[in-house]
Amino acid sequence: MIKIGVTELETILQTTPASQNIMLVGRHGIGKSRIITDHFQRQGERVITFFLGQMSDPGDLIGLMYRDEQSHRSRFMPPYWWPEGEESVVLFLDELNRARPEILQAVMDLTLNRRLAGRELPSGSRILSAINNGELYQTTDLDPALVSRFNLYQFEPTLEEWLDWAHGAAIHTSVIQLIQSQHHLLDGSLAEIELSGDLLEKQPDRRAWERVSDYLKVVTEIGPTHIKALAGIIGVGAALELQRVLQSQLALNSEDILERFSRQRGKIKALSLPQLAILNEQIAHRLSEGHKSDKTVAKWLKNLHGYLSELQQLEQREAVAQFASLLGRPKFKQVASLVMIESDELMALLADYIDTIQL
Repeated sequence: MIKIGVTELETILQTTPASQNIMLVGRHGIGKSRIITDHFQRQGERVITFFLGQMSDPGDLIGLMYRDEQSHRSRFMPPYWWPEGEESVVLFLDELNRARPEILQAVMDLTLNRRLAGRELPSGSRILSAINNGELYQTTDLDPALVSRFNLYQFEPTLEEWLDWAHGAAIHTSVIQLIQSQHHLLDGSLAEIELSGDLLEKQPDRRAWERVSDYLKVVTEIGPTHIKALAGIIGVGAALELQRVLQSQLALNSEDILERFSRQRGKIKALSLPQLAILNEQIAHRLSEGHKSDKTVAKWLKNLHGYLSELQQLEQREAVAQFASLLGRPKFKQVASLVMIESDELMALLADYIDTIQL
């Protein structure tokens, strides 16, 4: 099965004809439902989500039968969600492989003919689905004939894509720092659950880290009970690693460097290479955000030059090289352009570390 990430999924959703159905396969908690919903809602489309695993009767999907008093024939009353008029909709069939067989029979007609109980969806309507796959999940085998009606993709968003999203979504800095330094904690390990045989063994996932972030935002001091609470969200091992990060948080952040670098030299000297790498990413993300005045841009670039020069003097050339490499990422193309156009001294400094920065 072909594997795709977030950026590729966005392109596929944008370019696939409405008449073709899409199914995403992936582990739980990686953002399948959110990305699909957000994509189409940004375009002003009405997204109707069905959690098929919760449906007990086909009537939940196709509506209920009634007797037409004029024709004396039985008909189906349209369900609550059925679109009025000719406005197209996006039907998102979540948990498709958790549905009862009788529900799947109704889905067969819907995915092939865009019809339910004799009614046709408005032109331009789309059908998408998402499933979990693997022996750890309680699922129903899907008929190959049904699967053949979907364009099938294994959805595996990358670490870099999650970090980009986390910065934009204001995920707690401690969570971001931990994942930047210990990548394996982002998704946990389903293999460990399978090996232990304990399906209730808690493992971290992307959805859980968002809950951790929300928890940390309302807790002012972290004690033993709070760590236990976090362990209930991401598991004991990940919670203990997060505790270490909370106890040794970075003494600096991107604002300290870009706004008031001259006061931070002593603190910079105390940072290790992994900590500098985390700080570099924070700086790059801050620079990529819009709505900055020319005066602010000039100040930030001057302070950035001072910061990178300080790293050179401290013989932290690897940290400078790591920042330069960030400018080659598509996410930071705008930052690369800013540096190249607005700061000759920064370009001169970075030229020793990179051959080209593609615009």
